[in-house]
Amino acid sequence: MDPISTAAPDHTAADLAAAMRRLARSSVLVIGDAMLDRYVYGEVERISPEAPVPVLAVQREIALPGGAGNVVRNLGALGAAVAFISVVGDDQAGSDLTGLIGGQPGVEPWLLVQGSRITTMKTRFVAQGRPLQGHQLLRADREDTRPINPRLMDRMLRIARDAMVATSVTILSDYRKGVLADEAPASLIAAARQAGRRVVADVHGHDYARYAGTDVIVVASRDLGLAVAMPVDSDAAVAAAGDALRLRHGFGAVLIMRNEDGMTLVDAQGAMHFPVEAAEVFDISGTGDTAVATLGAGLACGLDLRLAVRLANIAAGVVVGKMGTAVARESDLLAAISPQAGALRKIVTTEAAAERAERWRRNGWRTGFTHGCFGPLRPGHVHLLEQARGACDRLIVAVDSDAVVRRNKGEARPLQPEPVRAARLASLPCVDLVVVNTEDTPAELLRALRPDLLVNGADRPPEQMAGADLLEEWGGRVMLAEMLPEATGD
Repeated sequence: MDPISTAAPDHTAADLAAAMRRLARSSVLVIGDAMLDRYVYGEVERISPEAPVPVLAVQREIALPGGAGNVVRNLGALGAAVAFISVVGDDQAGSDLTGLIGGQPGVEPWLLVQGSRITTMKTRFVAQGRPLQGHQLLRADREDTRPINPRLMDRMLRIARDAMVATSVTILSDYRKGVLADEAPASLIAAARQAGRRVVADVHGHDYARYAGTDVIVVASRDLGLAVAMPVDSDAAVAAAGDALRLRHGFGAVLIMRNEDGMTLVDAQGAMHFPVEAAEVFDISGTGDTAVATLGAGLACGLDLRLAVRLANIAAGVVVGKMGTAVARESDLLAAISPQAGALRKIVTTEAAAERAERWRRNGWRTGFTHGCFGPLRPGHVHLLEQARGACDRLIVAVDSDAVVRRNKGEARPLQPEPVRAARLASLPCVDLVVVNTEDTPAELLRALRPDLLVNGADRPPEQMAGADLLEEWGGRVMLAEMLPEATGD
């Protein structure tokens, strides 16, 4: 095998951006272990009198698809069309997971129900307030790792053969929870070969023999070392171990996930190392799912393997800078590929803004929020925004959409279109993020972002501020900023 090489920047930012945009034209089949990830957030202010453990005063709970479901979620974030086959139990967690998966655009779910089975659920209890800001106190798991019912397995294989015809790449996501047990991987790989489809397998653990012949297998470095009984303590050692695994089981390529050391791809051409592409490492949860989803989408839209891995590495670098099982969206990837295009990268979707606000909260930063038409942008507006930014650590500004402005101010408004108003706000140093408000009031945005501070002009009393009452739900406050005459009205 050729010596390992480090991935050089042989693709320009324009090349990477063009390749990234192609991901939305991909179609991918995902088969594997779906699970429900629950997060319970609260504050810890005392130790229990019953035992030396913290008491979590629960404030909110969220649920997200985990495992193979997180691969699907990441594919959806990239705009890919997805078919998803998995098995859940006949329980509340299975019902919740079915609803979460089915509610994602572009996803065709085949979540088969096994009555005697427990849906895998991981519940994480997380402290939000100081002094344990962002600290995970406990994780509680409920799961059934036995192989699924043989009749259900046969049905899953029949559905998979049909779905392979309609998609370009198959991803097998094996978390060892029973969906891909026994001979299932071999049967699925054979079906994909017959359909002329490539297979990407993400295998947790080191039972790789069942995946013989896979086009690309994704493995953790620690599991790789155990599987081939070789050291994995350097780039060269990882490359040698990966090549041994590739030859042993006839894999087309082996992609080794190495956490803070990045990724290493080993194929018939040799080995290539991809260093971590992250501004900061905040949480590695779900990083592998993001990489696998991006890799699968890249291969499905016809990208070269090494280019697809480069995009997967960039996507992984995005999610390690977020909290929890996060996703990498098109805007995130563009920002990572072309960080110099700073101002317009501040304009994000509500979902992306909510993720960023959550990260800021976990860092202990106070988030401010204000909204309006802001067209045209006047000195009075800038004065208000600078006051708002001075009262918080990060400021999110919602600009009303053209449709909202017309409904509220008449058909002659706005004087400037929505993209222009958003771009001018994003160019201000005092503004950290810009989102577009598509509702007549900002109530839904406030619920999504949960800011610590809601800012408006002093010309409007708090009782007339839309959404001001919501701040009480999470302990936020209202601030009235000094007004200049130019800001009045817009």
